[in-house]
Amino acid sequence: MLGVLLPCLLLGLQASGVSATKEPSAARSLVWGPGLQADVVLPARYFFIQAVDGAGTSFTSSPGENTYEVKITTPAEEFTRIWVQVLDRRDGSFLVRYRMYASYPSLTIEILLKGVHVAQSPYHLKGPVYHDGCSCPQPQTKVWLKHMRCPDSVPQIEQDLSYFPSVDPDHLAQEVPRRFGRRQSLCHYTIKDNQIYIKTHGEHVGFRIFMDAFLLSLSRKVKLPDVEFFVNLGDWPLEKRKPSEKLHPIFSWCGSSDTRDIVMPTYDLTESVLETMGRVSLDMMSVQVNTGPPWEEKNSTAFWRGRDSRKERLELVKLSRAHPDLIDAALTNFFFFEHDESLYGPVVKHVSFFDFFKYKYQINVDGTVAAYRLPYLLAGGGLVLKQDSEYYEHFYSQLHPWEHYIPIKRDLSDLLDTIRWAKENDHEARRIAEAGKQFARTHLMGDNIFCYYFKLFEEYAARQVTEPKVREGMEKVEQPKDDLFPCSCHRQRAMDEL
Repeated sequence: MLGVLLPCLLLGLQASGVSATKEPSAARSLVWGPGLQADVVLPARYFFIQAVDGAGTSFTSSPGENTYEVKITTPAEEFTRIWVQVLDRRDGSFLVRYRMYASYPSLTIEILLKGVHVAQSPYHLKGPVYHDGCSCPQPQTKVWLKHMRCPDSVPQIEQDLSYFPSVDPDHLAQEVPRRFGRRQSLCHYTIKDNQIYIKTHGEHVGFRIFMDAFLLSLSRKVKLPDVEFFVNLGDWPLEKRKPSEKLHPIFSWCGSSDTRDIVMPTYDLTESVLETMGRVSLDMMSVQVNTGPPWEEKNSTAFWRGRDSRKERLELVKLSRAHPDLIDAALTNFFFFEHDESLYGPVVKHVSFFDFFKYKYQINVDGTVAAYRLPYLLAGGGLVLKQDSEYYEHFYSQLHPWEHYIPIKRDLSDLLDTIRWAKENDHEARRIAEAGKQFARTHLMGDNIFCYYFKLFEEYAARQVTEPKVREGMEKVEQPKDDLFPCSCHRQRAMDEL
């Protein structure tokens, strides 16, 4: 209930602006988030701290990046193998994330302000508290869904699956490879008794690593339904038949207005969730604390960098050269239009994604399909100017133009006027940018991604009219071995009885 009430509470606290005393109160500061619950297992767990002064006024700017200290310990061991980061979001709130490299009987989380416990600190997580590499799935899916606060239904999933009221795995196992297997790259998955099996079709199947890793991670957390499905490993969605024809259900990273693929979170977003605090630096948490200078100090030019994967990107460079006072756009690589490099080049050096956020206005133009950078642009706190597109990601249907972003025409013919409008209506532009940022923080975090995948598999499995099977030629996808920090699963007996 606290997670539901906090947004409203914070709005009330922030109404009077930045704290006059500029001194946070340990008793009044707020703490909340899934990382305070033992049963919410994520690659990187997280929770939030909101600085509030003694008068009950919420801070809207940073009280100092070292304001709060967080300690995570366990009574069972002198040293914990946990990496903790307290990240200043510079809006008066902090994101605390931690990655566990071993499992513990229990954890204690202490949040301190000048040595004084904050809010309800210390928080005691009664275990076992499992690290992400521990295979200990919750056998009762309703329990897991409740702990994760997953939605009862997801409109995009319902829309995608509306074309497939029934699914016959036996027929699909024959028809899909025959139709798509030669020219496309596919993975045929079966999940049976919470084990993952795969057979690949096509030559370019390297992207299976993202799907393999996520399925293994999800199966370590919850017992998945027995289900059989095909994943498209290419960029373009595949099912182009009309609903009146015989459609084949294909899971894809991206959808479009003229296809009927079943959309999943992109491989980019999926990997960033799995590798947060690991080998990736760009993820939905790191972006939140690298949003650049405050709005009023950002460069009031529209910014874009990328490769030449769409004609409109070349036009954007032309616009930038004609109107450098409004647009800073350049190409970082030529591949698709190499013969035009003399016209639109030379290429410029790659820019750190965090440097994008030095600019108020972020231009989002499609690449080969949807530009997978949109989640990060929204989270970065700039005003997103999004090109109208036939392509979409799993969350686009929840975004609303002029509420979370400003739409621009596909041919970019209104881009200059849109930028001028934003400059002349700075208050409204800032409001839209803030709404987009809050959307990303609320809907595109790691727990949201795990919920989306599970709900998709659950709903799809319910439509199967024959039993999923481990087909001839399938190989088992093995869980990675953790010889250094093995875990003992207290749920194993329950799993064995199912």
